[in-house]
Amino acid sequence: MNLNLTAGKQQTYDAIVVGTGVSGGWAAKELTEKGLKTLVLERGRMVRHVTDYPTMNLHPWELKYADRLTPREIKEDYPVQSRTAYAIKQSTKHFFVKDSEHPYIQKKPFMWTRGYQVGGRSLIWGRWAYRRGDLEFESNARDGVGEDWPIRYADIEPWYDYVESYIGVSGSRDGLPQVPDGKFLPPWEMNCLEKHVQSRLAENYTDRRLTIGRTANISVAHGGRGKCMARDLCTRGCPYGAYFSSNSVTLPAAEKTGKMTLRPYSIVRTILYDKEKRKASGVRVIDAETKETIDYYADLVFLCASTFGSTSILMNSVQNSFPDGLANTSGELGHNLMDNHFRIGARGTFDGFESQYYKGRRPVGVLVPRFQNLDAKTSRKNYLRGFSTYGSAGRQGWSRGNGNSDFGADWKDGLTKPGPWGFSFLAFGECLPNHKNRIYFDETKKDSWGLPLLTVDMEWGENELEMRKEMMSSSAEMLEVSGFRNIQTYEDPHEPGLSIHEMGTARMGKNPKTSVLNRWNQVHDVPNVFVTDGSCMNSNGWGNPSLTYMAFTARACDYAVRELKKGLK
Repeated sequence: MNLNLTAGKQQTYDAIVVGTGVSGGWAAKELTEKGLKTLVLERGRMVRHVTDYPTMNLHPWELKYADRLTPREIKEDYPVQSRTAYAIKQSTKHFFVKDSEHPYIQKKPFMWTRGYQVGGRSLIWGRWAYRRGDLEFESNARDGVGEDWPIRYADIEPWYDYVESYIGVSGSRDGLPQVPDGKFLPPWEMNCLEKHVQSRLAENYTDRRLTIGRTANISVAHGGRGKCMARDLCTRGCPYGAYFSSNSVTLPAAEKTGKMTLRPYSIVRTILYDKEKRKASGVRVIDAETKETIDYYADLVFLCASTFGSTSILMNSVQNSFPDGLANTSGELGHNLMDNHFRIGARGTFDGFESQYYKGRRPVGVLVPRFQNLDAKTSRKNYLRGFSTYGSAGRQGWSRGNGNSDFGADWKDGLTKPGPWGFSFLAFGECLPNHKNRIYFDETKKDSWGLPLLTVDMEWGENELEMRKEMMSSSAEMLEVSGFRNIQTYEDPHEPGLSIHEMGTARMGKNPKTSVLNRWNQVHDVPNVFVTDGSCMNSNGWGNPSLTYMAFTARACDYAVRELKKGLK
């Protein structure tokens, strides 16, 4: 892909997009395809699709240290990334920041995963792609917690259709209101043990259904991209473009228009504000390599720099008109931080199906969608909202011999044959919005570019801790009714941030006195600034949010361009 990597002498554009992850890539595509000359800013390095995936086809024996980070690397450079990121290895560490180079302050433990490069975390995300229905959009109003969403499912449904049809989401239509059906490519197939668990849950429960996961890995060729080959090497970068990333899908579409200027190594310091017009006039950028300060101007500004990134830019944009940060007349900017809690569940062993196996390394597992607090019949007295339960089945491999004192030819030959079947459940729970959970700056400490260090202050509440009890017990229950033995529950350390679903801090709402953004993701105080990443979220939901960010972005771009033509009033 031929991209214009530097902004030239012309400093004025129709639109500026900050960030190149799932939201930023969509903003770049939508704005350029609507005819706007658009500057796309990324604080990290350039990554080109395929060209800059150095480990995408390496064999295991070609990777250092069995593809593991060394103890020294973990201690010195990746103490946080190695805790949060399931995917960080020798083969993928180039897609993650070094914590030593990008410090932040944890008032309470919060694990913040970051990927500063063109494409952002769209290169390393888990790819589960679920819609949110009115169960989610009505939750705050129903429970009297947080700020009511200013939209409902009907407002966002056509944009889910639009995004799914474009990126390609494989999945099954399940007819469950808590996981609205969409525009799907053929689903991946469950293996024999997963089908067995599916049938046993259907026999024993009226409120639980196991189904194949929905994922942005295309199961057939789609949009000029090759189908997923089930290699399970997604986080190295996919040469087939078989999963959605900004690099393989939306940024090439934006580049094709000839309207995009992409500038990496561009750290947005502040939004420039025109007090007379009461609008943003552009952004001030620090060149990450030279530390030179540059101003760029535009009629529209889209913040898509991630929850902490976008909110930090707004908080750092202190003006006479906004002494507490741009867009903070409500006092809610930086507050109501949320993340999903997980790392809890159960696993067990199954006797049977010894003659059956499976092919490939499927890119998605199975899911039991949320079944708590859906209605009066499923209500819980001890907690609000609910959780979903992810899972997968497989046969033990040669690694079952680790730590075994056996030896000899017969033992080694036995390890070449598949071991017994096992199944593991992992529950994923919702976190309630809480004004006390927040981010803010420590002005006494600066990073390498002179910006104040971000401080994260978040902890789980009683609702989350109470929910976890059923997250564990129900996982074990479902295995028990499915005929498993040796069932073991587990709960690993689960500090906020570990699910990499940080959201909130610039919530939407009807009332400018209690929210930062309106129903179009438009800043109440500054109408030509839009925020469409995770910071806009009012509630956390039971699972993966990225598809919603994309739909919000496409919807906001459509609105912004229409309003721009009318004078953005």
